Amino acid sequence: MSTPSRAFRMRRRRMLEAALAVTLLPSCLSRRADRSRSADALDAFVRAEMRRTHMPGLAIGVARDGEVRSVRGYGYADVAARRPVDERTEFHLASVTKTVTATSIMQLVEAGRMTLDEPVAPHLDFPLIDPHHADVPITARHLLTHTSGLSDAKYYEIDFRERGRDATLPLDAFLKAYLVPGGRHYSAEQCFSGTAPGTTWDYSNVGFALLGYLAGRVGGEDMREQSARRIFAPLRMRDTHWTLAATPASRSAVPYDVVDGAPTATEPVGFPDWPAGMLRASMADFMRFVAASANGGAASGVRLLRADTLAQMLDMRTPAGLPGWLTGQGLGWMASTLGGRATPNHWGGDPGVFTAVYLRPEVRTGVALFSNLTASDDGKAAIKAIAMRLFDAYAPS
Repeated sequence: MSTPSRAFRMRRRRMLEAALAVTLLPSCLSRRADRSRSADALDAFVRAEMRRTHMPGLAIGVARDGEVRSVRGYGYADVAARRPVDERTEFHLASVTKTVTATSIMQLVEAGRMTLDEPVAPHLDFPLIDPHHADVPITARHLLTHTSGLSDAKYYEIDFRERGRDATLPLDAFLKAYLVPGGRHYSAEQCFSGTAPGTTWDYSNVGFALLGYLAGRVGGEDMREQSARRIFAPLRMRDTHWTLAATPASRSAVPYDVVDGAPTATEPVGFPDWPAGMLRASMADFMRFVAASANGGAASGVRLLRADTLAQMLDMRTPAGLPGWLTGQGLGWMASTLGGRATPNHWGGDPGVFTAVYLRPEVRTGVALFSNLTASDDGKAAIKAIAMRLFDAYAPS
């Protein structure tokens, strides 16, 4: 038998490739159709939850393996103007801000500028002494885990928030007035919990305000500048701002509160303890930070923290006083049950905003949800339900 010619072999190869293409094409189309149906089902679920809870606008995002996989917007950033939420709509993150403040502190720890367990007082330009436990120094670890003994009781009594503008009271003046004997707002009974530092959980915005100021003292520049240079710029987070004044009105999500059963526009708020909750960011931006947080500290070729440092942040402990809705407290991050499993996360809430970020580091996946409606029990349930759907939709195969 003669040897087949090269031309014949090439024709056979093209015929085989064509046959394979015909064989494989339905499978590829089937996978695309499955993904499309899954996306449609997710969209329908999200919109139904928004209608049920009267949520004006919502942004959601998913990251996996250090990459942003999806960012979507639903509803309106501004109902009156019919301006839709999109990937660049900037939401007030409220207490989700604390995860960024914690990351800035841990970057300084990695750089050897400070340690978690040394007293923070020597770094400050004012005395920091717990009047009930003067012999027990407050450390960064205490502040990051809400076990510092600093109390928000006086903070909530005064309400330092300013409507419609950034706070005029500087961070250092706020802290000195609150923590230093003789200060305008100082109260040994209300500014300190009475429990020894390092022993008892007591959520503290003032504690995270102090962490932001500490970062500035240790790092040699305002923490807002540090975070812009060491977190936002490397991750190309261009729609992220620490102040209302710097946030473009054309991209801001209008905050809504429920009045007489209907969402009603309200003024945004500014407050002096900005490291605890003043950050504003788009979902497209913030998901890059979430991607790194879920992926051992690295995303898109940028490393914010070493993997062992990120693991330390997500190492959950159960100090005395930890409320039942939490399963653990880490460094900045905390954990609660989502879909029957303990999940590292952080929530944020202020007038006209509710935000949430969840991490599943074991599968290097993170999700975030930003809404422009004041939190309610129904709203919280909706956010958790959508978060579970996102994890399911983007679960590794």
